Amino acid sequence: MRNKFDTQLETLNNDLVAMGALCEHAIVHAVDGLLNNDPAFAREAIEIEKENDRKEREIESLCLKLLLQQQPVARDLRLISSVLKMITDMERIGDQAADIAELARFATISMTHSGDFTRHISQMSAAVIKMVTGSIDAFVKRDISVAEEVIACDNTVDGLFTKIKEDLVALIQKNPAEGGDALEALMVAKYLERIGDHAVNIAEWVEFSITGEHRTGAR
Repeated sequence: MRNKFDTQLETLNNDLVAMGALCEHAIVHAVDGLLNNDPAFAREAIEIEKENDRKEREIESLCLKLLLQQQPVARDLRLISSVLKMITDMERIGDQAADIAELARFATISMTHSGDFTRHISQMSAAVIKMVTGSIDAFVKRDISVAEEVIACDNTVDGLFTKIKEDLVALIQKNPAEGGDALEALMVAKYLERIGDHAVNIAEWVEFSITGEHRTGAR
């Protein structure tokens, strides 16, 4: 019975890694679509979001099966309940990547695609992708130190968000007519900032699955 349970847990790990990869690809395609003014990248991000939703349902079904059929002990129960929380954040990451993609498809913010804004939005995208990847790695490896690195990285993302706001304020001051475009660009940065918050949530649930303790600090 335990061998079967362990096999199902391995499937759960693999499915979670796959969902994490979908989140990463969605972010990459959405931001590339924005910075390269390429609707094809943006459309791909939106399609990935649909697959992300399907993977969430698949993982949820496996978790419920494990809970109902295997009667897990306390440690395993923490792990499975943590996964149920984690996939909610991962699904929202996919949603926010799709939101960026929608802006990339229909917004006209090409005037921001130079200088500090481009550099900072690219850095912010890379940082949140690293956070998402790290949070999943922490779960699979059962490594609290990796989860703590993800949580600490949130300060970097928040700092980049502040820099982007400053970039866009300077842009509006220089050319007030571009205020609407700058607002759309700020929305992109906000979606990335929220993705970082969701990655932190995932890392905190990893900690809970290992220690039984959950952080409650506000961000």
